[in-house]
Amino acid sequence: MEKFERFLEANLPSSPSFHPHYEEALRVMLQAGGKRFRPALLLGVVEAYNPLLVESAYHAALAVEVLHTYSLIHDDLPAMDNSPLRRGKPTLHVLYDEVTAILVGDALNTYAFEILSQAPFGAKTKVELVRLLATNGGVNGMVLGQAIDCHFENTPLQIEQIRILHTNKTAKLIAASLAMGAEIVGKKGLKEELYSFGIDLGVLFQIQDDLLDVTQSSEEAGKLTNNDGEKNSFVTILGYDKAYEEAEVLAKKLTKQMEEVAPNLQQKLNPLLHKYINRHKG
Repeated sequence: MEKFERFLEANLPSSPSFHPHYEEALRVMLQAGGKRFRPALLLGVVEAYNPLLVESAYHAALAVEVLHTYSLIHDDLPAMDNSPLRRGKPTLHVLYDEVTAILVGDALNTYAFEILSQAPFGAKTKVELVRLLATNGGVNGMVLGQAIDCHFENTPLQIEQIRILHTNKTAKLIAASLAMGAEIVGKKGLKEELYSFGIDLGVLFQIQDDLLDVTQSSEEAGKLTNNDGEKNSFVTILGYDKAYEEAEVLAKKLTKQMEEVAPNLQQKLNPLLHKYINRHKG
């Protein structure tokens, strides 16, 4: 991912003006690092099937990371999670002010699609990539999940409703990352399989985050922890032990599915997925 990081640095949003901190604020959360999990998934699929397209796919991978970063900035706002820490750094509303954080989130949301529009692919491929990112990151995806999460704070949901919440809030963007990789290499059938796999992977990812929220310190996690007591997390609804069991079931299912995919895809995704599929085990 070193080349991707260099691509990211070279394509950080730039808006030279007389504003005292807008340009810096646009860049700070992207430069703070993060797991880069979603772009790694997308690039892993592309590398497995057509390594010559990897550098061209950086545009799509960066678009996903930029959209994800916008969502974190907004998620941390006082009106939502009111978190002072993200990726080990002060959140933007703490570092600057709430207005800056809102506007930077808005800017990164749209910048993701500007980046995608510049990808060196044919128009048909670019339109499908835009559709995948917008559908899973917007009205019927991540934003819907956030809306449910915020509206039902302090109102316990049923476990199936929890799954719907987190399928939208977390899983769909992870699933879209895998599907976008398959779209880039022209694997239409694989796209549907990887999307379904990504939904399970995303739900597991969320359960793991909920488990880590009660076991890690804020310093270890790089973000505020023990902050989900009023939220509809898997741990608050099921309890730690039952949530851990849910994670184990999904981890075993995903591991079995990975054993059945093409060897070239296993080779590229297994190192990354092994790390994350077993994240809840510490």
